[in-house]
Amino acid sequence: MGTALVYHEDMTAARLLWDDPECEIECPERLTTALERLQQRGLEQRCLQLAAREASEAELGLVHSPEYVALVRGTQALGTGELQTLSGQYDAVYFHPSTFHCARLAVGAALQLVDAVLAGAVRNGLALVRPPGHHSQRAAANGFCVFNNVAIAAKHAQRQHGLHRILIVDWDVHHGQGIQYIFEDDPSVLYFSWHRYEHGRFWPYLRESDADAVGQGPGLGFTVNLPWNQVGMGNADYVAAFLHVLLPVAFEFNPELVLVSAGFDSAIGDPEGQMQATPECFAHLTQLLQVLAGGRVCAVLEGGYHLESLSQSVCMMVQALLGDPAPPLLGPMVPHGSALESIQSVRVAQGPHWMSLQQQGVAPVLSPSPHSPEGRPSSLLLTGRPEFKAAATQDVAALSSLLDQPRLNPTPPVRTAVALAAPDAALALPSDVLCEEGSAPQEETQAWARPHEALAQDRALTALGKVLYLLDRILDGQVSSGIAVTPACAAAATLDVAIRCGLSHGAQRLLCLAVGQLDRPPDLTDDGRNLWLNIGGKEAAALSMFHVSVPLPGTTGGFLSCVLALVLPLAYSFQPDLVLVALGPAHGLRDPQAALLAALLRGPAGGRVLALVDEESTPQLAVVLARVLHGEAAPSLGPFSMASPEDVQALMQLRGQLEPRWKMLQVASEAGGPGSG
Repeated sequence: MGTALVYHEDMTAARLLWDDPECEIECPERLTTALERLQQRGLEQRCLQLAAREASEAELGLVHSPEYVALVRGTQALGTGELQTLSGQYDAVYFHPSTFHCARLAVGAALQLVDAVLAGAVRNGLALVRPPGHHSQRAAANGFCVFNNVAIAAKHAQRQHGLHRILIVDWDVHHGQGIQYIFEDDPSVLYFSWHRYEHGRFWPYLRESDADAVGQGPGLGFTVNLPWNQVGMGNADYVAAFLHVLLPVAFEFNPELVLVSAGFDSAIGDPEGQMQATPECFAHLTQLLQVLAGGRVCAVLEGGYHLESLSQSVCMMVQALLGDPAPPLLGPMVPHGSALESIQSVRVAQGPHWMSLQQQGVAPVLSPSPHSPEGRPSSLLLTGRPEFKAAATQDVAALSSLLDQPRLNPTPPVRTAVALAAPDAALALPSDVLCEEGSAPQEETQAWARPHEALAQDRALTALGKVLYLLDRILDGQVSSGIAVTPACAAAATLDVAIRCGLSHGAQRLLCLAVGQLDRPPDLTDDGRNLWLNIGGKEAAALSMFHVSVPLPGTTGGFLSCVLALVLPLAYSFQPDLVLVALGPAHGLRDPQAALLAALLRGPAGGRVLALVDEESTPQLAVVLARVLHGEAAPSLGPFSMASPEDVQALMQLRGQLEPRWKMLQVASEAGGPGSG
């Protein structure tokens, strides 16, 4: 199973035929530039390439009225003047004689992708399409959108494949009100949208784009709007929105399919969004979505109007879909105060509808959003105003600087390597996972082992040699991630050596996630180079900002809260360049829980994860970990169950202690604090 890329060159045919500064940014070069960059990076060649088909009028009718479909069909015979007159009846739309054909191809591409993923022909994919779709409504074009590609794809998945729970994630910088209107009373579709809102002063200027618009009737709680009330939101803000809003609700919803309205006007340099998220952020967001729905993720292009930013971001998303490790995120991971206000307002609005948010302790919003739009601009584009021109110029300069940096680590020759105790286990591994036979030099292994009695036995020493060899291969860029099985009697000693060796061999910041009966080495210093996080400790305690212990939660809800509200925020705040995951004696994790942890921890360290697995674990655990570190989907955790009051209290206590140092833990703004903006 691989990744599909669905495209058709005919979708470049439609273009603006008259002067209209508002619409000229939606141009054919959006597709051709993105495709060229995919080809240059060798990414198109790694995908299953599918030529888009036209959607039938019956398929368009899953969402759109017959009269509207007929109207768009009729544009094929109109002259330029008639097309301009008709376009003027809609908000930010232009028609072309090829629009009907292009728009049917855009819908058909989305349907082909859904069919391929749900039939098991591929694991995931991207439909590279135009015109975009998420603003389009039942009987109206809107915001460059003609037919609602993603909404039709969701209806198709329901009707043709019998799906009952579909998640739509809309990370375009504009609110996809068309999707919201279509599904606002439908509890089988969970719609999440973040969007530039500015208290109603940004297009499409809708009251129903605010956080308290949560759906209607049986669909209450299944519309999740996260309004950005300031420009300049960046990587930390986007990741925080996923960790503290989207993912808790999504895991509780338990979707069978994830559809992404993938608009890249939310990336740095785009004149529409004026946001600061760098292209690699979209690889991280994609990876976070791949832990849902068995990895069945179908992305469909929406906006994106800075060609370089768009093409770089598309490449990053496709790399993540292919299973490549995401490059580390640059810059301090500190959310803006305005972003935290928005995140908290969503959590308050959605709290009554989702147990996963209730159990994390929803506090009052500190700064309620005013709802009355003031100074409403006259068009979709704001870049005509001097202050926005200046901001856009700064964004483009920042983007050019970023793209000039050799910031992207080359993909290691080996994505995943394993050192297994039982050779037979290798038979269940993906074919391109390397079964590592190498070992560190005997003298080096013995030198590291000398302080530890537990490593004196030949078996423990042999296992340590394999761990050290894997660790060196990860640190020198030859291997992305690795798994090694360790004897139970030597688990703690092996972990101690791995930490010290990692720090001495080039790791600047090392995160150690120790699960089970593994004590922190007593002489490990709090020098900022290592963060020790123990799951399975006797009590919740932050002995320092770099030494944290929490009991293993007893329910799926408690485990997810621990991971999403504590482990990942700490990891993204710390920004490690190496993660050690140690599953020690009596670690207590089920295989799907361990797999989810490993899959999610690929992100913060750019894929550099070394998992140490106690030999007394289930025989298939190392295989499951190898698969997820290789980019495959983690197995399902099963039905959601509420966290216990004790687990909730422990988590809240720890978060309160740690928030001053680790800002990604925050879900509410500190008035005047360092994250304000």
